Amino acid sequence: MAKSWVNSAEVLGADLHLELSGAGSRRAALTRVLREAVRSGRLAPGARLPPYRSLAADLGIARNTVADAYAELVAEGWLTARQGSGTRVAAGTGPTAPVPRRTVPESARRPVHDLTQGRPDPSAFPRAAWLASARRALSAAPHDAFGPGDPRGRVELREALAEYLARTRGARSGPDRIVICSGAAHGLRLLAGVVGRRWAVEAYGLPFHRGLLTSAGAVTTPLAVDAHGAEVAALRRENAVLLTPAHQFPTGGPLGPRRRAAAVEWARAAGGLVVEDDYDGEFRYDRQPVGALQSLDPEMVALLGSVSKSLSPTLRLGWMVLPERLVEPVLAAKGEREQWSSATEQLTLADFLTSGSYDRHVRRMRQRYRRRRDRLTEVLAERAPGVGVSGIAAGLHAVLELPPGTERSVVKAASWQGLAVEGLAGYRHPESTERRDGLVVGYATPTDHGYAAALDALCRALPPGATA
Repeated sequence: MAKSWVNSAEVLGADLHLELSGAGSRRAALTRVLREAVRSGRLAPGARLPPYRSLAADLGIARNTVADAYAELVAEGWLTARQGSGTRVAAGTGPTAPVPRRTVPESARRPVHDLTQGRPDPSAFPRAAWLASARRALSAAPHDAFGPGDPRGRVELREALAEYLARTRGARSGPDRIVICSGAAHGLRLLAGVVGRRWAVEAYGLPFHRGLLTSAGAVTTPLAVDAHGAEVAALRRENAVLLTPAHQFPTGGPLGPRRRAAAVEWARAAGGLVVEDDYDGEFRYDRQPVGALQSLDPEMVALLGSVSKSLSPTLRLGWMVLPERLVEPVLAAKGEREQWSSATEQLTLADFLTSGSYDRHVRRMRQRYRRRRDRLTEVLAERAPGVGVSGIAAGLHAVLELPPGTERSVVKAASWQGLAVEGLAGYRHPESTERRDGLVVGYATPTDHGYAAALDALCRALPPGATA
């Protein structure tokens, strides 16, 4: 019976792709290609080569031919051979030509301090608790968790979310109305494909979300924003409206009770859909949490959420709480499995929720971010009393109100101080007539030890008339 190459590779060692060609013996050819693989860096210093027998079987040559080639390269200093360690690429080998350094323009260099919004402190990720949940989830996972799966998402996570959202956000939904997605943006993209082309959005909001809607063929109309949120009375014949009712992004105010009711009434009368982006619903500091708008009418409001602010944006886990009429169209739009979130991460999050680890993490981070917010307002009150601060009752950022016409110069001054911070103008809808000057300051991103220096750089960048 012929020897199986596959079995030989599995038993004898790792695969190594080599092509023996050119004049001379097989030993000379093998020596040449191995030397070139080391010289070019394809085989890095310390890399372990296959045993003689394994490489000989793979290349169809004699074992002694491989042994002799290895010995020659050991003698030349390209390889090392030690009992029990096998044959390895020697240290100090590899490409010798210097790698040219790419000149980085001054404006493209990484800032020293970062006060951009939208990201939690990455050092605060609850590694131990998440690992414990992952172990429990994988140990208890049914076999079908490692198969094709359900486009709605794992039922364990949908059940856990239904309970959590009802308890903490007042949402009204069972697991059959929840669809797991890879984040709020993914959910918005799916909804954009099923509810129609005419969308209303808040005059200030994420440019990424507006661009996502536009790329899906939608036309967006801005709604003016004031201290009570979006002016929903301006809604007319749109198919959908995207709102951030708990904490208007980025200006900060909640959608007032009358406007919440008016948004739902518009959806009922026009047959439209209210899309509620609950982007930081967990972080409330000075008042009771504002319940989900979805609770007023689950058939007229779709609730979007994710763990990008509370845990990490790298997890790529979000959810949609949908009206019953939209579940099947959204699943059809979701389509191929490539758009599904990892089943193992879904199971881990389900355990993280049901075990109480998520609640404990959110409470801990709420206290931490509140201390940072308080420090921001204290420093500004002391060193920049002329700067107003808004949107601080909740969330992970604040808006600093600047004198008219100063925003661009302040952002530029901040860059000179090595500080990354964004102006409010970057969030304004291009068709909006509103004009405000301000900075959007994210206080969650810096590390604890770097926060004071970031605030110091911020104060140095503010207009002279605003500082003490």
